[in-house]
Amino acid sequence: MMARRLGESEIDRLWVFPPLIVGRREWGLVAASCFTEDGARRLYTAPYAAERTGTSLSVENGIAEEGQAPPDRLAQVMQGVVRRSEIDLGEPRVVEIAGDSEKLRALLDEFDADLLEPVVT
Repeated sequence: MMARRLGESEIDRLWVFPPLIVGRREWGLVAASCFTEDGARRLYTAPYAAERTGTSLSVENGIAEEGQAPPDRLAQVMQGVVRRSEIDLGEPRVVEIAGDSEKLRALLDEFDADLLEPVVT
């Protein structure tokens, strides 16, 4: 969803935060920085919640633009997200995409396809 909405060639980096998993439920966050014409980066967040039942998977997700920042400030912004979290789940995984669709596809291949493109039943 995020890549389709933002455009694969526009994505600079992704921060994949460790999910909170409780039983069959999972909550997580992915943040993305996207290129701008002036060299800054637009920052987006995409929270999700997923639940597996005996017969199906339900996923709720969204995406929001959070603002712009110079690329050298984004690591500090992400550290602030970790510090403000009430639950210590660890550091996000940083993946440089640099507008390369192959790098993005390699990352997406690591995840359950049902979570990425849920089928509504």
